[in-house]
Amino acid sequence: MNKFKNLPVVRAIGFNRVVLIGVILLMYLVFALLTPVLHSGATFLKYDRILSALNYAYFIGFLGLGVTFVIATGGIDFSIGPVMFTAALVSGYCLTQYHVPLWLCLILSIVIGVLFGIINGYFVAYRFLPSFITSLACMQIAKGVGSVFTKTQSVTWPTEGNENAWFHYLVRWGDVPVGFILLCLVAAICAVVLNKTKAGRYILCIGSNKEAVRLSGVNTKKWEMLAYIICGLLAGVAAIFYVGAYTTVQPGLGDTFNNEAIAACVMGGTSMAGGLASMLGTVIGALIIALMQEGILAMGFTISYQYVITGIIVLIAVTADTLSRKRKN
Repeated sequence: MNKFKNLPVVRAIGFNRVVLIGVILLMYLVFALLTPVLHSGATFLKYDRILSALNYAYFIGFLGLGVTFVIATGGIDFSIGPVMFTAALVSGYCLTQYHVPLWLCLILSIVIGVLFGIINGYFVAYRFLPSFITSLACMQIAKGVGSVFTKTQSVTWPTEGNENAWFHYLVRWGDVPVGFILLCLVAAICAVVLNKTKAGRYILCIGSNKEAVRLSGVNTKKWEMLAYIICGLLAGVAAIFYVGAYTTVQPGLGDTFNNEAIAACVMGGTSMAGGLASMLGTVIGALIIALMQEGILAMGFTISYQYVITGIIVLIAVTADTLSRKRKN
């Protein structure tokens, strides 16, 4: 085992992330073998299945990348799912009802995410409210804003083939998963920001020991708030990829995506205690969540099984993180 861990490739990627990649391959093999048995006539070995799973991974991945910054500070954001839906609802309503140009609606989606990030960050960093309470409040506000603005009606963005539907190409161009390329690109940028810039180092240091960082003369409020703003920005981006994949958005939803995005972070090696985060791990975690969802549906089970499995995964990952920190201490 030690020889395997010391291999150059394994050391470059990280042993934990190599294990997660192995989990993805194992899951795919298990679903491929069990799907025809449990759901007669169905098969998991289709390229369309992979593309379908990736559609789910994109917006979960962007949500996960954003909340990774927040969790790195030792905080949490339970509003990202509803904020994503609100951004998609409001911008989509402006597009379909007020005929606002598409490019402006996409920008509006990101702006809405940033605004909620500013609200969360301000109350957590400058008013010292617990992130748990603040994000729950923002979650309810986001749900209300989306419902009120659209008059509780669902919003359907232009479907593929429509002249005003080029945003679908951000997700998929024919059989090319463009969204996966963009997700990996954004993840690489986030990794550089978190690990190679002053802002990222301060965010990680705040998660490790906020008081010590403050006493050293660093403006911890500014950098902590920045983490929430980035999280909100990526929630707005996630909204674009959600409508690019699924087109229709319903008000009052989004809660379950919070848990899945956070689960992707925790599975990927981000510590809930703060100070330790992995963007690559978050992307791999999102792929696991998406593959699990696609596999469960392919086998003929309801999505409720995914909620159970996701909850178990979070418990195991957090327990492992806690035990690891205790050993180090």
